[in-house]
Amino acid sequence: MIRISVRIDSALHDRLNRRAAGADLSLSVFIRSVLEQAADPRGRYIYSSQDEILATCIQILTILGTSIGQRTPDVLQKGMAEARGILRDRGLLDPEADR
Repeated sequence: MIRISVRIDSALHDRLNRRAAGADLSLSVFIRSVLEQAADPRGRYIYSSQDEILATCIQILTILGTSIGQRTPDVLQKGMAEARGILRDRGLLDPEADR
């Protein structure tokens, strides 16, 4: 196995650690999986291969959120708060964001 040394700033290191912890992986295993995705043997580009699925999910959730918000705004606010907590716990949202 080849060893690679990479310098990153502490903010990126913290974000990577949060994402790894959210996936219940060590930082090394998490980074190796990210690198494997970047070097996909099928030639897919990791930043756009799921764009259509993501766009569809965003559209569906926007419609659902709008509908719930019109009927019961308090339920929408509670759901959004819970979603932010889950995203924060998994390292997908900056812990300092939206506080």
